[in-house]
Amino acid sequence: MHQSVAVNRLRLAALIFDMDGLVLDTETTYFAAWRRAAADIGCELTEQFCAGLSGCSGEIVRQRLQDYCGAEFDVAAFQQLSGVYWTRHVERHGIAVKPGFRAALAAADRCGLNYALATNSRRANAERCLQAAGLQQVFSVIVTADNAMQPKPAPDLFLRAAEALACPIADCLVLEDSPVGVRAAKAAGARCIMVPSAAAAEPEAAELADLVLADLYQVADLISAQGPLPL
Repeated sequence: MHQSVAVNRLRLAALIFDMDGLVLDTETTYFAAWRRAAADIGCELTEQFCAGLSGCSGEIVRQRLQDYCGAEFDVAAFQQLSGVYWTRHVERHGIAVKPGFRAALAAADRCGLNYALATNSRRANAERCLQAAGLQQVFSVIVTADNAMQPKPAPDLFLRAAEALACPIADCLVLEDSPVGVRAAKAAGARCIMVPSAAAAEPEAAELADLVLADLYQVADLISAQGPLPL
């Protein structure tokens, strides 16, 4: 982690936001649904296990569930049950927007920065989550697992997002909460700020990120400090 990076040197042209755990507090809704569904099938998932799935693709989640719960664990039944529990929760409670997101977005608008969303989620799920949070009109560029050859930690999603923004990846700032996402951002050649969704950032990911900040309010302050881009 290069905490010595000066704010006035962090010139950038575009932002790329992760979704789960960064823009939206979806992970707590997923984890609750996963734990309940797994318990129904006879496997107890710990909070630590669920947290370790942060930022992972659906395929990796399924494989780790099988490894954790055993060969007899019915992944198909788990997916069906967890989907039912998740839908019930979201229909009743919605999905919370992470603190500081709107401030970061407002700062980006003031500075003339374009922005995109890049997520390991499938597009249908991403759109559903954004709608549940009231953010369905925010992102004109959304890159999902449907658009990428490989999910994070491969760089594909971020490279596709930069291409859609017509911006060199080196001029993009990726905002991520998970170690998987940080690795993907740096593999793509982007600068990356980590805003951990857990209480503390994983040391390896924190070292890899260009900066680690406590929340998106601090990101908003950093963006505002750079001022509008020159015309």
